Amino acid sequence: MTLPPLRAAVVGGGPAGLMAAEMLAEQGIAVDLFDAMPSVGRKFLLAGRGGLNLTHSEAAGPFLARYGARRSDLREALRGFGGDAVRRWAAGLGIDTFVGTSGRVFPTDLKAAPLLRAWLHRLRAAGVRLHTRHRWTGCDEATGALAFATPAGRITHAADATVLALGGASWPRLGSDGAWVALLAARGVDLAPLQPANCGFDVVPMRPGAVGWSDVLRQRFAGQPVKPVAARMPTQPLQEEVQGEFVLTDSGIEGSLVYAFSARLRDEIAAHGQATWLVDLLPQHSAAQVLPEVTRPRGPRSLSTHLKSRLGISGAKSALLHEVLPAERLADPADLAAALKALPITLARPRPVEEAISTAGGVRLEALDANAMLREWPGVFCAGEMLDWEAPTGGYLLTACLATGRMAGLGAARWLRQPGPWT
Repeated sequence: MTLPPLRAAVVGGGPAGLMAAEMLAEQGIAVDLFDAMPSVGRKFLLAGRGGLNLTHSEAAGPFLARYGARRSDLREALRGFGGDAVRRWAAGLGIDTFVGTSGRVFPTDLKAAPLLRAWLHRLRAAGVRLHTRHRWTGCDEATGALAFATPAGRITHAADATVLALGGASWPRLGSDGAWVALLAARGVDLAPLQPANCGFDVVPMRPGAVGWSDVLRQRFAGQPVKPVAARMPTQPLQEEVQGEFVLTDSGIEGSLVYAFSARLRDEIAAHGQATWLVDLLPQHSAAQVLPEVTRPRGPRSLSTHLKSRLGISGAKSALLHEVLPAERLADPADLAAALKALPITLARPRPVEEAISTAGGVRLEALDANAMLREWPGVFCAGEMLDWEAPTGGYLLTACLATGRMAGLGAARWLRQPGPWT
């Protein structure tokens, strides 16, 4: 007797879901992929708007360390599909890559669309069926089949295994709205609260009665970059400063340098109500070089003119310095020199999760077995940003989404091949 083909469903058409579908199809399993949006890969395309950062060229050890407290939990997934594997995979789709000066890896044309088109072509050729405008609403109570809201009404779909790759709660207009949390919580799945990651922050008001920055800074400098600078947490030694740039916003700060610290800043605020971030406005100058320039007689020149001519402090840097440092400290050469090398910016709260680049929290990795299957829901596997891990920008987010998608797809295939009622 010929057995019916094994059938898998993948819910979520981001990088993790597409990779899970690819792995399942390679194992000869019939795959249906569902996504709530009119087309798949929307957040992937948005990420590539300024140049698609696929992965990073760091060695395996430093690369893995970027995942912080979850690095040991992600070790196997990233060992199976790390930075080099991502580049080989892209090459297999006809997409050449290069390593930028920062060590980040990009397609040679910097675009996401050609890679996504090639990927979808390969998936369709492998038999993967794509179903868009299908929003997962849980399971049918009578049959246990997956239930979806569609423009044509409610439908159900039966599958032998399901991979959920539903994203976090950042950028809800692109489909990642966190609506799945209630559905999994009802099943008893162990979840960590969703929180913003790689996010901006609101500052503690510097002036009485102000909301965030002063009107002068907000009106004249909001949206402007502060660069080049370096930053660290007060508990970090000087040698652990991270160089880069950030942007002044109406209410605080955002940008790549802020994102590198966002997990620590967010957790510090949660623990103590606020967090302090130290910014070195003159990373190319040592403290020993800055103090003599500050103490040099300036005659009739204003302090702003003096700092601009002697140290190049102007524009957004000058505005930020005057915003944070009170007049009496600006007038004290030792205090001023110290602040130029470690300007304390006090932060009140992270920006809302829907504004964040990515999300922390979600399905705790302890809720999964070695195949990435939910212990509380046999036959259902999870991947991507809906899992409880986080990483800074720089290619680490996308790599882990691909790696966990691969792990879930292969795990589901292994589980399906075991003897059971579905065979």
